[in-house]
Amino acid sequence: MMKKNTLASLFAGVLTVFVPVLHAQTATAPTAAAAVAQTPDQLINRLSNELLDAVRADKSIQAGDTKKVLALVDEKVVPYVSFQRMTSSAVGRYWRQATPEQQASLEDEFKTLLMRTYAGALAQVKDQTVVIKPSRNLPEDEEQIVRTEVRGGSGDPVQLDYRVEKSPSVGWKIYDVNVLGVWLVENYRNSFAQEISKGGIDGLIAKLSERNKSAAARK
Repeated sequence: MMKKNTLASLFAGVLTVFVPVLHAQTATAPTAAAAVAQTPDQLINRLSNELLDAVRADKSIQAGDTKKVLALVDEKVVPYVSFQRMTSSAVGRYWRQATPEQQASLEDEFKTLLMRTYAGALAQVKDQTVVIKPSRNLPEDEEQIVRTEVRGGSGDPVQLDYRVEKSPSVGWKIYDVNVLGVWLVENYRNSFAQEISKGGIDGLIAKLSERNKSAAARK
């Protein structure tokens, strides 16, 4: 599996995608039609403000209340992430060999892994900001890469890019993240392939389940 420090570094970067982007504005949740009409940059800006406001307003989240953090992530983040595509891409060529039941289990366990890691980092958000770089995409592109730079905190600015795909339901969904030149899905694909070669699809599911149960027990 991916080394712990590598995973932590990746999600420390993923986390900052949801802190202030562009200029902070107070806004109500958009209607479904408005959400579909948003550009990727606008989507990220809205999620940033909503999440940061929620964290600042809740002392228990800042203190690391796992249940509250997970509930916040489930409400604000999950609808805008394509876990099915992330999982199938991470499993790679083995995805087609998995039964529908195995695919569902893989997606569920991978989603739990990603969200628990993300939730654990969310309470650490302080003064980071994200600057969106000029887009290289065409407006009509169904898949785009949003290129950003994370500033604030200690250390140099961090490259943070993400791939998004157009969804008929919410407009755009994130399906991969690049931190410092490393694509998250590609990194997992390598470690997943190793697990599958040792124990098959069921072996990978068991490994992910074991890891998630261990993480839950530590909370």
